[in-house]
This record gives sequence, structure tokens and C-alpha cells, in this order.
Amino acid sequence: MGNVNSDFAMERRLRELSPDLHRRFTDAVFALQYTLSRYKLIFPEYTDHTNLHSMSVIDFCNRLIGSRIEQLNADELYALLMGCYFHDTGMGISMKDYEEFSGKLDFGDYFDTHSREDCAAVIRDFHQEYSGCFIRKYAELFEIPSGAHIQAIVQIARGHRRTNLMDEKEYPFAFPMPGGNTVCLPYLAALIRLADEIDVAAARNPILLYDIETLTDAIEIIENKKVKAVKDLKVTDSSFVMTVEEGDPEILEHLRRMKVKMQTTLDTCREAVCGRTPYRILQEKVILEII
Repeated sequence: MGNVNSDFAMERRLRELSPDLHRRFTDAVFALQYTLSRYKLIFPEYTDHTNLHSMSVIDFCNRLIGSRIEQLNADELYALLMGCYFHDTGMGISMKDYEEFSGKLDFGDYFDTHSREDCAAVIRDFHQEYSGCFIRKYAELFEIPSGAHIQAIVQIARGHRRTNLMDEKEYPFAFPMPGGNTVCLPYLAALIRLADEIDVAAARNPILLYDIETLTDAIEIIENKKVKAVKDLKVTDSSFVMTVEEGDPEILEHLRRMKVKMQTTLDTCREAVCGRTPYRILQEKVILEII
């Protein structure tokens, strides 16, 4: 992204603008370490969803924001950082919370074709909603300072998948915060959705990377092989360049499909940001390079 040093940009900027919000964020990060690793109890063969993934998502957000970092206020930086760390907390909820949260969610016609007894499938398919419930229930524990901050973090965390970023009620352009700031929810949710989508390189899966032979689930074997084959994901000023290793033709075909999915997500996020906010997402294409 040009010559802009985006490493820890949001973290540094938040500390400058609001030491109190920065302290709340860093304390929450420390408290979440165990919670984020709990996904393995439900999804033992999944690719990494620990704090390492959260850190990667933040890093990609920093790169996507680039030189526009000074346009974001302290509440926006805090809400986005917290959303990045909390977006997958729904993957590792306890069964007690699962039952409680499930009673609050609208599943539509989902159970017409899915079993209620398959808790793992339900959590996987709705984990963004379970993450939102988790944030609301434990907001006081993580010292989230106000109801407005809770709502902003919930919407950003939920926004990493499936939610409608064009919905003006769900994602208002200027969500008011205590003290006079506003939070641009469509932009921040689009950032986390893109960042989560492009966290696909081999470093995503440090534990299983060289031990795929131990896996038993056919879908997760493919997912982990895909991760292993992606050697790099580079963010340039105009594109996302995914470098993959030529090998198994089946995995290569899966990677081509993944590239199409990434392009669809990019297009959706660009539409929401360009159409509803003064911000821009500069990247237009996902490029697949085979080595």
C-alpha cells in the first residue's frame, strides 16, 4: 500500500487519541486468549481461529485503511479493533450459552433442512450471530464503556459475514456515540469482512500445517490443504494477489473457486463502502498467481 507503514497503525493511533479506550482494548485482548481457543472443543480440525487469526484480521484492516487512518476517530478505531478480536467468539461458546443464545436468534427456515441436534453445524452457520450475543452478555466483563459501543462492536463483528451492509437500519452511516463522535458502520464492517476473507495464507494454520495426515474430516482436509497451498496474500494498491503452489489439481480447482468467492466479497464490500460512505476501497480485483 504505497510507502505507508500500516503495522499496528490502529493500535498506535487509538493510544494517541484515547489512552482509556486503548487500555480497555488491550485488557480485553488479554482476557480473550482462552475464549478464542475454545473453538477447538467444537471444531477440533478447523483452521486457526485463535488470537493469531484475530491479529491477522487487524493487520489486514490496517493495510486496507492505509493513509486514511487519520480520518477515523477513537470510537471507530476502538470498535473495529474490538470487532476484529470478538468476531469469532461465537465459535467457542459453552453449551449453556449456546442454548441461551439460540433462544434469541431468528433461524428462519434453517431447520427445515438442518438438524437441531447438530450443534456444531448450527454454530458454524450462525457463528456471527452467536458472537454478537456473546459480546452483549459479557460486555461488562470486557469493560465496554457504553451501550452505543456495545452495539457498534456487535454490528462490526456480525458484519464479517452474511449481514446486509446496505441495510441503513442495521448499518447506519453515522452511528452516534457518547461524546459526540459517530461511527461509520458500513465502512468498518466492510473492512473486517474483507480482512477475514483474505486471511488465507499458510501461516493461518501453524499447528496443522505439516500434520494434515492426522485429520479425519474430508471437508477439513481440503480446507487445510487449501491453506497450505496458499503461500502468500499480498495487498497492493489495486488488488489482492494470492500466490498459490501448483500441485494437486483438485486443490487448485478449489483455490480457483475460493478466488471467485473472494472477488464476490470484494465487490459486495466495495459497493457498500462506495455507495454509502465517503470512504473508498481501492482494490478492485483478486488475482491468482500459480507458482
